[in-house]
Amino acid sequence: MNNLLLIGILAYFLVSCGEKTESEETNEFPAELVNFKPYKANPLFTGSGDSTTWDEKIRERGFILKEDSLYYMWYTGYTRKTGNNIKYLGLATSNDGISWKRHSDKPIHTSIWVEDVFVLKSDSTYYMFAESRGDTAHLLTSQDKVKWTDQGALDVRNKDGSPIEKGPYGTPTVWKENGIWYLFYERNDVAIWVATSTDLKVWTNVQDEPVIKTGPEKYDQFAVAMNQIIKYNGLYYAYYHASAFKDWREWSMNVAVSKDLIHWEKYQKNPILGNNLSSGILVNEGASYNLYTMHPEVNLHLPDSLKSN
Repeated sequence: MNNLLLIGILAYFLVSCGEKTESEETNEFPAELVNFKPYKANPLFTGSGDSTTWDEKIRERGFILKEDSLYYMWYTGYTRKTGNNIKYLGLATSNDGISWKRHSDKPIHTSIWVEDVFVLKSDSTYYMFAESRGDTAHLLTSQDKVKWTDQGALDVRNKDGSPIEKGPYGTPTVWKENGIWYLFYERNDVAIWVATSTDLKVWTNVQDEPVIKTGPEKYDQFAVAMNQIIKYNGLYYAYYHASAFKDWREWSMNVAVSKDLIHWEKYQKNPILGNNLSSGILVNEGASYNLYTMHPEVNLHLPDSLKSN
């Protein structure tokens, strides 16, 4: 039996068993979306370190939006002072995505607790989906990226229209396509669900089963939460953070792919970043994406074209 025939039999066996060949894996998870190297001058942005300021520390997922060659970064700050650990919303800007300047020495929004933020612009309005106290997802809106109005907690329903069970529902991540808003949310970080809306008032589960669950691999065995979705070459890519530890003492960044936003396949070489580099957000730089991790400081990761997939 010649070598070519042996290779063909092996490839057929792998596919029939549900295993992807290396070329199939590379096509679904191209190197530019999964291979990143740290910027040499990390971290780019941290808490002030001063307990007299409102943002002595920063935490959870922030969000970076590039608009008209200017970068906007919304972040969550807090101080460790006893009895004063409310999480407020801050804004920093940058001309190059590397050097950041605080918009103000005060938070830009103080009416509610705000963390784990996600920002999407639609028409002339900016929509911020964020956690508030108790890990409850809220919607805030703005016309200028600075002044935000709280529109209240999101009304999320089961597929049959009944309210979801009481309890936390957080780390909201949103995708909009063909007039439909898709909300990805986690409950206690044990799984990710998706609900849709056409009016931003009521969100209905596409299915009452999660679309991304923990495990079975070790790296995301105990927690998963969505950060962001991008569309690339006709496929959807979910960037999510996860933990391999029951006490969540360490987090990692991971990727999954989908054709329909409901059925997701995890990257076989997850995690793409470890060592507590999590809450990642991709910024489109035209020819490539830069990846920023946010918790507990902002670090930049550049595409690593030298790595093999």
